[in-house]
Amino acid sequence: MLIDIGVNLSSSRFSGDIENVLLRAEQSNVKKIVLTGTSVTETEACIELCEKYKGQFPGMLYATAGIHPHEASSFNNSAINAIAHLAQHPSIVAIGETGLDFNRNLSPEKMQESAFEAQIELAENSQLPLFLHERDASKRQLEILTSYQNSLPKAVIHCFTGDKRTLFSYLDLDLYIGITGWICDERRGSDLQSIVKNVPLHRLMVETDAPYLLPRNMPQPPKNRCNEPANLTYVIEGIAAHREESVTMLAESSSATAIEFFNLGSWS
Repeated sequence: MLIDIGVNLSSSRFSGDIENVLLRAEQSNVKKIVLTGTSVTETEACIELCEKYKGQFPGMLYATAGIHPHEASSFNNSAINAIAHLAQHPSIVAIGETGLDFNRNLSPEKMQESAFEAQIELAENSQLPLFLHERDASKRQLEILTSYQNSLPKAVIHCFTGDKRTLFSYLDLDLYIGITGWICDERRGSDLQSIVKNVPLHRLMVETDAPYLLPRNMPQPPKNRCNEPANLTYVIEGIAAHREESVTMLAESSSATAIEFFNLGSWS
């Protein structure tokens, strides 16, 4: 049984096909899925999806509530208050996606930092874990996380693609590591392939980041290039190719870690 900790199910690329996506996930033993909230609007959309499909797929869908660094320009007191309110919904299991992205800088760096710090504090107050994003901003992100070290809640670096030094710095802060289909990419995933063995088994979780990052080890990738939770097993196979554990052990361990981290209860 598998758990996908990062799916952008509210993406327009899934429009009109969500039920089939969830059916295919179920048939592929992906039993629980955490939807990614990236703004007030997208968090609301994720909650709506959790509510809409909870009868047909009981216990499958959960969500995060947050403001992505790309959306930090929209950050203000009203936005963080809205996220705090949405975080009280029973489907919400983490605060985020939050963090820093100095690669594209779609929002000014200072606004990203303000939104990030506000969401760390919200996670502290709400006693929820953090779902973190980071691109080309590890130095500043680590500085901020370290400043909250004495009160920092559990946190996972979603879609980790950094170098060995960054990986160990995050592990030194007791962070968890989320691995996506990036590891299946022979063009740009070689660095991750060489260091993934350093992630302690109990700190490793898996995700598709669907509809993005379609695993390149799929024998018959879909023509529309749209990734989905049913493809999570290819991510695990990609990880297993560069670690000592079997696919089965990685699946069992990452699922158990996700259940505990997000407080998902049990398989039932």
